[in-house]
Amino acid sequence: MKKILIGTSLSAYCLFVFSFSASAQYVLKDADKQYELFNYSKAIDLYEQAYKKKETLHTAERLASAYALVYNYKQAESWYAIAAKMPGSSPENVLAYAQALQRNSKYSEAKVQYLDYIDKNKNVSEKQRAVWLASCDSALKWIRNPKKIELINQKTLNSTQSDWGAVNYQGGVVFTSDRSNTGLNTQESKPFLRFDGTKEPDKKVYGWTGNGYLKLYIKPSPNDSLQLFPIKTGTRYHVGSASFTADGKTMYFTLTRITDELERLKKQPTTVNVEIFSSTKDANGVWSEPVSFAYNNVNKYSVGDPFISADGSSLYFASNMPGGQGGTDIYVCLKTDGGAWGKPINLEEVNTEGNERSPVFDEKDNFYFSSDGRVGMGGLDVYRALKEKGKIGYIENMGYPFNSPHDDFGFSLNEKGGIVYLSSNREGGLGSDDIYTIDQKMILAFRLEGRVSDKDSNQPVAGALVTLERVNGTVLKTETDENGHYNFNLAKESEYHVSAEKTNYRSDVKSLTTIGLTTSSVLTQNLQLEAIVINKAIKLENIYYDFDKWNIRPDAAIELDKLVKIMIDNPTIWIELGSHTDSRGKDSYNLKLSQKRAESAVEYIISRGVDKNRIAAKGYGETQLLNKCASGVNCTEEEHQLNRRTEFKIVKQ
Repeated sequence: MKKILIGTSLSAYCLFVFSFSASAQYVLKDADKQYELFNYSKAIDLYEQAYKKKETLHTAERLASAYALVYNYKQAESWYAIAAKMPGSSPENVLAYAQALQRNSKYSEAKVQYLDYIDKNKNVSEKQRAVWLASCDSALKWIRNPKKIELINQKTLNSTQSDWGAVNYQGGVVFTSDRSNTGLNTQESKPFLRFDGTKEPDKKVYGWTGNGYLKLYIKPSPNDSLQLFPIKTGTRYHVGSASFTADGKTMYFTLTRITDELERLKKQPTTVNVEIFSSTKDANGVWSEPVSFAYNNVNKYSVGDPFISADGSSLYFASNMPGGQGGTDIYVCLKTDGGAWGKPINLEEVNTEGNERSPVFDEKDNFYFSSDGRVGMGGLDVYRALKEKGKIGYIENMGYPFNSPHDDFGFSLNEKGGIVYLSSNREGGLGSDDIYTIDQKMILAFRLEGRVSDKDSNQPVAGALVTLERVNGTVLKTETDENGHYNFNLAKESEYHVSAEKTNYRSDVKSLTTIGLTTSSVLTQNLQLEAIVINKAIKLENIYYDFDKWNIRPDAAIELDKLVKIMIDNPTIWIELGSHTDSRGKDSYNLKLSQKRAESAVEYIISRGVDKNRIAAKGYGETQLLNKCASGVNCTEEEHQLNRRTEFKIVKQ
């Protein structure tokens, strides 16, 4: 969510949401329309319907891009893998596939794809090539040798949406969120913008994510309930990313607003760039009307991620204003003797061709920031540097699990320079972005070791991604070595899920616990991966129906739940569920009955939380018998039973 406010382009988009038809004839056209309006959640559903009707490169590319833009990197990886292999595909799809693999911690596989792209595109600079490859190598070392810290999800602050940018404020905490249905009134009365057309945009839902708009919230103390921060911003759009002076009387924050200066384009989405505003609190505790930052420019570029120094004399921020080194650079403005802000100064020692975000200084001039343009794990990583004699010194990556392959940003410091809060959209959170605190005293008591192998051959699977998820805790990842081995450290009295995955394999998931363990210091859990064969029929055992019926019986539901688990554990696969009859009865009747049974099974699976686009029903009747028992052939009941079966095929991985 933070990328919408102040990410790659530091732009927020207030867009007209066109009505659309989901009819077969216009589904692709409607998908393109929603995509162009940045309504990606709607576009994804329509593109998946379109891909089922016709598998085209355009649809696969758009699905990959849309999923990446809503930060669903597992799905993006799957679709970029498909797009990269299709006839006429651009080398850029290989690059995007490599980046998606990197975001999913598959560093060995990502490096292979980066090398493939470099081979296809001779214009890649030596500097960029070195960053890509060194990032894969370094990240692999970091995840195999994690630092002994633990990130603790702040569940009292987080929601199922995006929550980030937490800072301590007068005994409480202020943060940004796009949560919906809070029951809190905004007190804003400004009308929502109308673009060309006949329908007003949704006043509560932001089309890009399907969530609400960003707002500032405050939790005054641990025992207080959540409240909207008491400042009248005059906008129904995004508000967020606040920073306070040491006395708590002045704040700087970002927002998007509709002004008379905004250039409105007919029949095109209008871009509203993010701006910085400030406000001061009077003796009665009332915040003043927001004051626009001197270097805002709503039509040309964005400014965001403000950090005001303790004494209020230096304002650091991120911007994509002209003259920078890359996407978004970090700048500082110094207050003049007259109280005005001097011209923005580019922190050249920090900035790269990528994006720099979240500048923060402590009282000892330790400097923290986020970047995706340096050697890192993928996405935005947190870096630390020391400011010496007015200049930025050595810059170091904070390592794993402080950083993740996703975006790590939006942090705040305590008086000693330690990080209090960190924002991240890493796996294992409650929502898209979550707020974390850091425990530097994690007590490790046990060791987990295991081997990942191929289920059929029992040969080791090297480079498999192994994930350790602590129940109600954090997520750690590593890759298997050339012998398929992996290991993790475990805490006392904890429950875990451990899983292994690799491209072209179905994942394996196991559970384990250290609760009650007192003597053994090493636990062993081996995992087996089953190779995916597209369109190979896999029989579901014990799926029975009553005579001439197609409703799901309780015994069949137990077996279908196993398929549900497979689909949940492997979220990118699509399947066809097929139902077959024996040869007794009329051909047309058997075909209709098997179709109804297949549809009934699919409806059950969808009811268990599987997306409807991932599964299709197909009734085969008696057209695919497994033995000689065709119509008129004398067979035993057991032989007929062999043909009465339910199968599934993986049609997309």
